[in-house]
Amino acid sequence: MKEMLDKITIATIHQYAAESEQLQTLHPAWLEMAWEKGWFKLFVPEVYGGPGKTLPEILKLEEAIAAADGSLGWTVTLCSGAGWFAGFLDPELAHTLFADPKVCFAGSGEIGGTATRYEDHYLVNGTWRYASGALHATVFTANCTLLLPDGTPVLDDAGQPEVVSFILRKEEVNIIPGWSYVGMVATGSHAFEAIQVKVPLNRTFRINEEIRVSSPGFDYPFLQLAETTLAVNSAGMGQHFLALVEATFRKRSGQKKYTPEQVLAFEALLENSVQSLQHARTAFYTAFEDSWETLLAQQEIPAVLLEKVSATSRQLAHTARELCDTLYPYCGLEAARKETEINRVWRDIHTASQHALLTFA
Repeated sequence: MKEMLDKITIATIHQYAAESEQLQTLHPAWLEMAWEKGWFKLFVPEVYGGPGKTLPEILKLEEAIAAADGSLGWTVTLCSGAGWFAGFLDPELAHTLFADPKVCFAGSGEIGGTATRYEDHYLVNGTWRYASGALHATVFTANCTLLLPDGTPVLDDAGQPEVVSFILRKEEVNIIPGWSYVGMVATGSHAFEAIQVKVPLNRTFRINEEIRVSSPGFDYPFLQLAETTLAVNSAGMGQHFLALVEATFRKRSGQKKYTPEQVLAFEALLENSVQSLQHARTAFYTAFEDSWETLLAQQEIPAVLLEKVSATSRQLAHTARELCDTLYPYCGLEAARKETEINRVWRDIHTASQHALLTFA
């Protein structure tokens, strides 16, 4: 997918990858590049100053960024993905938020807080984990259970506690450091908390309900949107790992450690792995494009097509990780040394694979 990024962009990403991991956040040079290229606004419609890109374009770009660096690709994906909520926001609020050229949304999918509803505001409290890009985000999204002033839960039409999503500004939340995992280190996916935050009534939204822009794609189901964007990140990281494996193995084989027959066996395994990943990518993009074209033509997607998108998304992510595990033993101790690029990619793809949406193939 390198054709989605020019050589200078790829070189810049590679140049600061190791330093970004040391910083445990996106390098300033990466942030400047992301702001300049509008990567945190990929899903934002043109009416709010976004690039007006379609979901097919975005998926291929996200895959290309992840193929250059996993932490950067993941952060761009999660932050720009949260920006997709632009389609459901109060228009006046959206215009204000996206007027900031450095706007960046971060958030969490968990229901980590409560929002007590009063006549002219909500009072929000809670803690939410795994907000990728938290250290440079300007806006946070948070899911809350609604409460009445007496503490009684507000129930929906099905008799279940009602959950609403909220927009919080960075000055209204506290970052709770705690992203101490082996991979995706530069994502800075820390937790955040809100304590007695008074939130105006217009800073709530509900996805896939009232669409408030005319741009295509905001009626694409959120579950499959999330699955596809995560899957292409795994695919990108898998491609990165495969590109590094051959050079790492050659370094070992150049030391006369292997017989010609063993070298041939490795080459056959590597070629089969490349083809397997490409096959999974083809199946994924075919399923996705079918669903996208059907949505544009019919304004809805049959369940069978959505199930295919979900299945091929998970299969793509699993294939990418499994191929890395198959080839890892051929890379020697260089692949186990935490300072090396191949080790970073291996750690990134395994950390990303722990996302709940990617668990079952």
